[in-house]
Amino acid sequence: MAQGQRQALTDIVVHSRLNDGTAVCLRTITPDDAPLLRAGIATLSAESRYLRFFSPAAVLPEPVIERLVDVDGHDHIGWGAICTECAGEPAIGAVHAVRDRHDGPVGEYSVAVADAFQGQGLGRMLTAALLIDCRAEGLEALDLHVLSENGAARHLVKSLGATWKGESAGVADYRLDVAAALAALRSDGAAQGVQDVFAQLAG
Repeated sequence: MAQGQRQALTDIVVHSRLNDGTAVCLRTITPDDAPLLRAGIATLSAESRYLRFFSPAAVLPEPVIERLVDVDGHDHIGWGAICTECAGEPAIGAVHAVRDRHDGPVGEYSVAVADAFQGQGLGRMLTAALLIDCRAEGLEALDLHVLSENGAARHLVKSLGATWKGESAGVADYRLDVAAALAALRSDGAAQGVQDVFAQLAG
């Protein structure tokens, strides 16, 4: 992607509302977001931390935090969500795609949403922003590793047309086609937050 296009996309802050009317903004993650991300992870329930990081630890090792904010917009793409009407404007969700090799067409997808905001469409909004960015950066597919008991994540990826690749030791593996998933999200006219993402990022 041309540098000018990349700069234009990273400059965009998507303003929208969750299904319950909560005002949020979505933007790309930067290294300066480490404190926000650290605080957001600390607010997750032990179950949510386990489902996202495969560990219930309340405090993640600093190298993990550093990797999560080491976003370059090409080999590692990351978007975060802020509750703009909450005190302190906390981070309430994040989504990542990390290439399996430099400039490769496949990456690994992960998403987390704060407990108090789950079930309000934020995961789909973040995923839409991420996939629009992935398409612009030449990523064609994303692999997902989901704990078998994570019903919400499995429902999300299946709704986006992900292909089940297998299961081992309680972890299910899926592959998501970026173009097909974007088409599925764009066709969901009832999801106003998702449509706001497309309107503001993809035109």
